[in-house]
Amino acid sequence: MVSLNVSLPQLQLFFLVFLRVGAILMSIPIFDSRGIPFSFKLALAFATGIVLFPLLKLDAVPIASDFFTLTISVAGEIFLGLAIGFSVKLIFAGIQLAGQLAGYQMGLAIANVMDPATSEQVPLLAQFNNLISLLVFLSINAHHWFIKALTESFRLVPPLNVNFGSSLMEHLIQLSGDMFVIALQVGAPVIAAMLITSVAFGLVARTVPQMNVFIVAMPLKIGVGLLFIGFGLPYFSTFLKNIFNGLGQDIILILKTMS
Repeated sequence: MVSLNVSLPQLQLFFLVFLRVGAILMSIPIFDSRGIPFSFKLALAFATGIVLFPLLKLDAVPIASDFFTLTISVAGEIFLGLAIGFSVKLIFAGIQLAGQLAGYQMGLAIANVMDPATSEQVPLLAQFNNLISLLVFLSINAHHWFIKALTESFRLVPPLNVNFGSSLMEHLIQLSGDMFVIALQVGAPVIAAMLITSVAFGLVARTVPQMNVFIVAMPLKIGVGLLFIGFGLPYFSTFLKNIFNGLGQDIILILKTMS
C-alpha cells in the first residue's frame, strides 16, 4: 500500500505555485483563447505545477493564520501571473491596432471577421497582423520565455513576497505607451502610402473635376494598401523578431519591480 504524506505547509505552497502558473498560462497568447476549454487550461496548469514544484526547491512558508492573509496571498500570486500575460498582450494589441489604422485608411473599416480567440468582430487587417505575429512568435520560440518566466518568477519573487509598488505601475504604463509606438511603427508604410494617395486624389479632383474621384479612389486605395502590405512583410517579420527577442527582458523587469 502506497501512502502519501503531505504536510499542510507544502500543500499551501503548492496551491500558491498552482495559482501563479495558472494565471500565467491562462493570460498568455494562444492559451487565452476561448476556443480552448477551461478544463484543459486547468489541467495543464495543474500538471505544470506538479512538474515544477519539486524542481523549484522553495523554502517552506508559514501557514496563513486567517482568511484575510490567505486572500491577499492568493490575489498577489494571481496578479503576478496576469501582469506577465498583460505585458505580452500589449505587444499584440499594438500590432492589431496597426492593422486597424491601416484598414481605416484603405477603406476596409466595415470588413470585419470573427476572432476565434475573443469571439468578437475585429477588423480584417488587424486579424491578419495578429495571425502573422503569432506565427513569428512561435517560429522564433518566443513562447519559451514563459517557461523561463515561470522558474525565474519563483526565484525573484518567492510565494508570499509579492510587492505592489509605484515602479510596477510605471513600468506597465510605459508598456502601454509602447503599444501605440509599435502600432505606428508597424503601420507606418501603409499609413504613409495612403496619405500620399489621398493627397494625389485631392489634386486630381481639383484639376479634373469631371472625374468621379470617390468611385475611383476606393478600389485603388485598397490595391495600393495591399501592395505596400506585401512590400512591408519582410520588414514586418524582422520588426516582430526584434520585439519578441526583447520580451524576456521586459518580463524580468516586471518581476524585479514586484520583488
